[in-house]
Amino acid sequence: MHLDAQDLRTFYYRSALGRVAQKNIRDEVVRIWSGPCKGQTVLGYGFAAPLLRPFLKDARRVIALMPGPQGVMPWPAGMPNVSVLCEEVLWPIDTGVADKLVLLHGLETSTNAPALLDEAYRVLGPGGRALFIVPNRAGLWSRSDNTPFGYGRPYTTGQLEHQLRDHGFAIERHTAALYQPPSHRRFWLKTGPMWERIGSGAPRMAGGVLLVEASKQVRAQNRPGLPEAVKRPLRALDGFGAPEPGRQAGRTGEGFGS
Repeated sequence: MHLDAQDLRTFYYRSALGRVAQKNIRDEVVRIWSGPCKGQTVLGYGFAAPLLRPFLKDARRVIALMPGPQGVMPWPAGMPNVSVLCEEVLWPIDTGVADKLVLLHGLETSTNAPALLDEAYRVLGPGGRALFIVPNRAGLWSRSDNTPFGYGRPYTTGQLEHQLRDHGFAIERHTAALYQPPSHRRFWLKTGPMWERIGSGAPRMAGGVLLVEASKQVRAQNRPGLPEAVKRPLRALDGFGAPEPGRQAGRTGEGFGS
């Protein structure tokens, strides 16, 4: 079940808790992808627009893909629109053109997760990186209807990584974010940065969302006929007998004495 784009927009841009969640997740994305993105193509799927702003300045192209059942909103505000309404498993993107891909509120609400992962793999170029952000089954945010992370299927790290490997991805790293409780109360909002610091240093503390980075690794294809050529090397002298040292020396002597 996809959430409505207007509801997601209201949460992330018009509520204090949503703005906190947006900042904490975006900071983690920037930390993971701290390298330059100049000249790269960066895609977002689901409702990843709040996380794409840091890439607008340097990336060659930024596209926010939003699935039809969710709906679309123009983004970014005050700038040329880069958001696109698309089919869930048929993106208007050429194969192998994306350098980076972020999925937020896309995988856990998908009606066809296997096909969605295949589409994500298709658009990535060789060595391209994808960041899958999903609700943590062990976290508080997946148990609350006050946030978008309380909808859809939550994951454990092992479940998500196993699913990604089944679709050809190589796991690079995983982390978590949103350690503060999903509450609109002022106390929890004010102490949010403290909980994020504590949570990032305490492996046993469950964050509200999981972030798993995966890459597209393409195996080099064998050249047709090469193994057979090695097994059957060309023999240019086949058919000629091996030289006989005695007879060759005699012939050489005869030549000099004539």
